[in-house]
Amino acid sequence: MDQSTNKKDVLIELDGIAKCYPKLRSSTDRVIALWQVLRGKEISRQHQVLSDISFQVLRGESLGIIGENGAGKSTLLKIIAGVINPTRGKAVVNGRLGALLELGAGFHPEHTGRENIRIAAGLMGLSRAEIKAKTPQIIEFADIGSYIDEPIKHYSSGMIVRLGFAVVSAMQPDILITDEVFAVGDESFQKKCTAWLDEYRQRGGTLLFCSHSMFHVQKLCKRACWIHHGKQFMYGDVFDVTQHYLAYHEAKTEQQKQAGGETQSVNTSNEYRVEQVHLLQAGNAVIDPVYQMGEAISVTGQVWSPDDRHPNVAVGILRSDETPVFGTTSEMAGYQLKKIGQNQYGFSISFPDSVLLPGRYMIKSHALDPEGLRVFDTVELYFQVVGKTREFGFCQLKHQWGSS
Repeated sequence: MDQSTNKKDVLIELDGIAKCYPKLRSSTDRVIALWQVLRGKEISRQHQVLSDISFQVLRGESLGIIGENGAGKSTLLKIIAGVINPTRGKAVVNGRLGALLELGAGFHPEHTGRENIRIAAGLMGLSRAEIKAKTPQIIEFADIGSYIDEPIKHYSSGMIVRLGFAVVSAMQPDILITDEVFAVGDESFQKKCTAWLDEYRQRGGTLLFCSHSMFHVQKLCKRACWIHHGKQFMYGDVFDVTQHYLAYHEAKTEQQKQAGGETQSVNTSNEYRVEQVHLLQAGNAVIDPVYQMGEAISVTGQVWSPDDRHPNVAVGILRSDETPVFGTTSEMAGYQLKKIGQNQYGFSISFPDSVLLPGRYMIKSHALDPEGLRVFDTVELYFQVVGKTREFGFCQLKHQWGSS
């Protein structure tokens, strides 16, 4: 613990958390596991779900938990919420905790919504008097109409989440844990939840927010923890962590496309072709560079001309999913490639004040004939843009707000 941190301000402290489950694929496995337990030994065949997770969450902090499906996020949240125990390590939680974990957790399907309010609120530590006083507020927030007096087995997934969130919101916990609360429900409910979470944080509430929506993670959290294959892969500033996470996914998509044969092969025929293409950063050729928002982006390359006539080149910037962002050609700009050798022509293009928003991009360089009509060859280079902003889209346009 940081010496400057008051121990009373640490609401969540995890130290070396690990979680394992026995692998019981057959009756023989179960017999062996039982024998090992009876002899006081650790079960030998285990599946490691979490390994060595350690961090602190201070009072008033908001932490995003991100990662792929199966990474161990939900298991981690259940350990923090006290639903399950870790196999190894220590989890300390100080303060009243409210948790929205699995869909419908804490609700009985045969009971009505109104009855489940009493049950769930009681399990969360509210007294009978508090439950009675807060029930109208919960019903109003849930906004499910007459369904409040119907068994929740007839509810949609969105209605169950509405009711669960309404109960938690009325509880006013010191610590709130949510697991994919925006995965179901309509847009109006998501806006209501976001507004409530904003207000909760402003009042000094402590939030653990697990989501696949990086937009909501960036909006609601200051820090983030990336769980990858059960390990704490990255922890820190929310923009740094989420942008690395998005770049990882985009790079993974690129690899899958290449494995599927979607990436264009190098042209070795006796036609116009692109050669020696490089992305520059601070004047140096860099492979897969990472640029800050606003940093200059430059490309240099050569085009081989089979008949030694001046070729043209087209350059396009695309998101990694191949959504076009910008494209131009040397012919459009009236730029003639410089002859640098027999059949060799050089080019460069620079974007001195890049307006690209954070994300992973590619630059495609195309070799065109002297007339600028036919594309003969394409080379792709990838790069990433990072920066602290919640603006969305491809580029940051200059703008000015004002009254109508």
